[in-house]
Amino acid sequence: MAVDHIRYDILAQEALRGVVQTVLKDAANNGLPGEHHFYITFDTHADGVRLPSRLLAQFPEAMTIVLQHQFWDLVIGDTSFEVGMSFGGIPERLTVTFASIKEFVDPSVPFGVKFEQIAEPTGATVAPTATTASTAPTPASEPQPTAEPKPTRTTPALAAVPQPASETAKPVSDDDPQKPASGGEVVSLDRFRKK
Repeated sequence: MAVDHIRYDILAQEALRGVVQTVLKDAANNGLPGEHHFYITFDTHADGVRLPSRLLAQFPEAMTIVLQHQFWDLVIGDTSFEVGMSFGGIPERLTVTFASIKEFVDPSVPFGVKFEQIAEPTGATVAPTATTASTAPTPASEPQPTAEPKPTRTTPALAAVPQPASETAKPVSDDDPQKPASGGEVVSLDRFRKK
């Protein structure tokens, strides 16, 4: 299998994190429009994440916050955002890096992006299956690999959202499956290239 030197997975990840940043910037400047609200799950031990030690003890791996009614002072930076929230009646200030986000969901639309761990390839000799790493911990009974650890990045997986069929869409004619009812013609790529 060919080696992806462009790394579309990383480019897509950065683009979708940019979507999250843009949406949060808009919410910070203009408030949440309509029924929009956000569920943001992030890695509590990621570099740059700051939260009180009591919350870190409660959420040692990941934490989900909801930006809907009770948050304040949302400030968006280039690599992170800060927000004030109340936890158990105690106001706290959190800093969450965009790189630490594992999942972003706006259930009002619905829209969701889930970021999964993948390993960086170490060179052209890496097998295609070695480009992804499982987020599940390896059981202690299995032998541990002796290779030095690879840096990991995350890649997004868009949440599939079913869309209702358009009422204006016309069904394809039963007589000719290649010809839509509107009179247009579906042309194969090979046939198109021969023109």
